[in-house]
Amino acid sequence: MAEETTYYGLLEDIEKYLEYQRDEGVQRLEVDRAVLLALAKEPEVETVKPLKVETVPIPEDFQTLEAISDHISACTNCTLCETRNATVPGEGRGDSPDIMFIGEGPGAEEDAQGRPFVGKAGQLLEKMIEAMGYTREQVFIGNVVKCRPPKNRKPLPEEMEMCLPYLRRQIKLIQPKVIVGLGGTAMEGLLGRPVGITRIRGVWHEYAGIRLMPTFHPSYLLRDPSKKKDAWADLKLVLAALSKEPPPRK
Repeated sequence: MAEETTYYGLLEDIEKYLEYQRDEGVQRLEVDRAVLLALAKEPEVETVKPLKVETVPIPEDFQTLEAISDHISACTNCTLCETRNATVPGEGRGDSPDIMFIGEGPGAEEDAQGRPFVGKAGQLLEKMIEAMGYTREQVFIGNVVKCRPPKNRKPLPEEMEMCLPYLRRQIKLIQPKVIVGLGGTAMEGLLGRPVGITRIRGVWHEYAGIRLMPTFHPSYLLRDPSKKKDAWADLKLVLAALSKEPPPRK
């Protein structure tokens, strides 16, 4: 299992690296033949029996965030329900906060605690929020999908589609002044189409009449710290839209 996890983790890192290079305009990369041969040897894994889930319609008339959270906790609309430890509906200020941050989905720490962005990426996000002059409690933090995808893989399109009604209703109830989409997957869920985050970051979009700013996901910034300055530039645009300035650094 450790070998399998390492293998698929490596593939995921390569995929994200290639996506970044594509967004930067790179059209050709030299790859050592030995690397290709090693990647071709996929480890043998135990055959997993297809999981059965019970799909039920998600109400569109939730009146409170608590009601949404309760419904999420019992949701079995996709196979993510079979491997989760806890659902992660989101948390923070639910009455017209200045900012709502939206990521792609929970990771291992989030799955264990039932809270969004509490791992290493979450710690960086919290620093970003504090640099903007806010606390976690003053903003709302959520994800496109509310259960952890196995091995932290990207949520499948059908998984996002099943979970998006929850997010749509959350946004309608919360009514943030600005939404910040963290990473390409979050923006894909919000816009309903594939996107290249390097191309669209820092450019204002709109979701349900609310201004939407795309920027890099904190986990990407941990892998490539040189992009932190770009993310900070995006967040300063958000502050400007709110007629605010970053507080002095301590």
